[in-house]
Amino acid sequence: MGLNLLEISGLSVFYDAIQALRGVSLNVPKGSIVCLIGANGAGKSTVLRAVSGIKKPSEGEILFNGRNLASLAPHVLVRMGIVQCPEGRGVFPNLTVAENLDLGAYIRSDRVEIAGDLDHVYSLFPRLKERHKQMAGTLSGGEQQMLAIGRALMARPQLLLLDEPSLGLAPQVIELIFETIERINGEGTTILLVEQNAQLALAASHYAYVLETGTILLEGEADRVLQNPKVKQAYLGEAV
Repeated sequence: MGLNLLEISGLSVFYDAIQALRGVSLNVPKGSIVCLIGANGAGKSTVLRAVSGIKKPSEGEILFNGRNLASLAPHVLVRMGIVQCPEGRGVFPNLTVAENLDLGAYIRSDRVEIAGDLDHVYSLFPRLKERHKQMAGTLSGGEQQMLAIGRALMARPQLLLLDEPSLGLAPQVIELIFETIERINGEGTTILLVEQNAQLALAASHYAYVLETGTILLEGEADRVLQNPKVKQAYLGEAV
């Protein structure tokens, strides 16, 4: 992997009096998939919210391409190349598939390249092309997840933040989504992945961090973390 695209050091985040993150430090090398795994409430999504500017940290530093993100608004971060695909998909139900994808490119003015990126999204997810005139709210859960990822890609992210992409989906659809995530990464997009399904996340990622009650419990190459007895017992349901 290359140099770090994202560097987080000593990150602490509160929701009112409740501390969600306690001194979290992690790196995301350029060109990699890095995953955060852990139980519900461990703080995984809070890391993504802090990186995307939605939740301001009380302590710590977040650097993207060496630039401190502390005071920057979410829309500025999108222009810099940080794009989040939220948990629950967040598609606009009363707009068509095509209109949702067009909104993903709202910060851009390069119409010819936008058209090329739209073709690319349709090549990644042919079902979206078939349904491009359909209202997003009438799509299946899997199709909505495809749309949410496609919309994020229309902003041309350098760093794609994926929050629980497998949530509530059928196994065949999950397999397709993760194959596409790996393909997107193979085409050059760096990915920070939050995923409840530890087996899937670790199989797709290069490096992994395990979060527990707002702190990093362990980290390492994803294949090694997959073999860790504590991880097998706690997150993969295997006896050790």
